[in-house]
Amino acid sequence: MPTLGNAPDPQPVTGELTVTTATLDDWHQVAQWAADEEWNPGRGDTACFHPIDPAGFFVGRRAGRTVSAVSVVNYSDTYAFLGYYLVHPDHRRQGLGLATWRAAVPHAGARTVGLDAVPAQQHTYERAGFTPAYETVRYGGRPAGPGTPPPEVVPVTDAHLDAVADYDRRCFPADRRAFVTRWLSAPGHTARVFLRHGAVAGYGVIRPARTGHRIGPLFADTTEVAEALFDVLAATAGPAAEVFLDIPGPRHAAHTLATARGLTPQSHTVRTYNGPLPPADQERTFAVTSLELG
Repeated sequence: MPTLGNAPDPQPVTGELTVTTATLDDWHQVAQWAADEEWNPGRGDTACFHPIDPAGFFVGRRAGRTVSAVSVVNYSDTYAFLGYYLVHPDHRRQGLGLATWRAAVPHAGARTVGLDAVPAQQHTYERAGFTPAYETVRYGGRPAGPGTPPPEVVPVTDAHLDAVADYDRRCFPADRRAFVTRWLSAPGHTARVFLRHGAVAGYGVIRPARTGHRIGPLFADTTEVAEALFDVLAATAGPAAEVFLDIPGPRHAAHTLATARGLTPQSHTVRTYNGPLPPADQERTFAVTSLELG
C-alpha cells in the first residue's frame, strides 16, 4: 500500500540520531524499505530521481545504522516534493521520524511542498501546515486486451525529446527536462508518444515495478489519446502482467478509463500542499509519475 510511512512521532528521541544527505547507495536501501512496505516502487526509480536534487535525500543514522529517511526534492525555485518518509520497523515510536523531518524540510526553503499522505495521517500533516487538495487512487490488475493500436502512437525517439519535455512542463508544476530525458530512456522503461499532425498530444511511460508494471506519467489532451496510450503501453508488459497507475481524484475520465480496462482500486493517498501550487494543467493528468516523488 503506497503511503508516506510513519507520521511525525510525538515521542522523544532515544539515543543520538545524525541526519545526513543520502548517497545513491543509501537510497537503494531506502527503496528496499519502500518495497517492504508494499509501496511497489519501480525497479529503476532511484537512478532516475536521485540526480534531480542529490542534496534533497536524507537518512538518519543511529549507532552507525540507517534507521530513517525522507526526501525533499527541489524541482524549481518555487516547488518541491516530499516523500519516502520512513522509519525502519525496528526503530519506530521513538521520535526518529520527526527528528529526520525537522532536519530535512528546511532544504525546501520558501518553496511550496507537495506530498502524498496516508488518509489516517492527514490531520498530522495539516498541523504541519499542509492543506489537502484531493485523493489519488491506485488502480491495478490485468488490463483487458486492446484493439489495434492507432498509428499516431509511436515509440519516443531522440527527435521527440524536446517536444515531450515541453509537453511535460504543461502538466507538471516545474520544468523537469533532465529527469524526463532519463525517465524516457531508462533501462526497462517503455515510452510512447501520441502525435497529432506532428505535434505531441500526449505521452506515457510504463516501467517494471517490484510487482507487475507501473504506468506513469500518463498525460494526454483527451480521453481518447489517453486510452490509446494506455492500451499500447499495457500491451508491452504482456497479457498476464499486472499494471498499476495512480490517478488524481478529480480526473473522472481517468478513473473511467482504468475501470473500463478491468483495473480496480487498490489504495489511496491524499495529496497535500503547504502553499500555493505553481500552475500546471491538471486536466491532462491521467496518471502521476510517482507518489513518492511527484
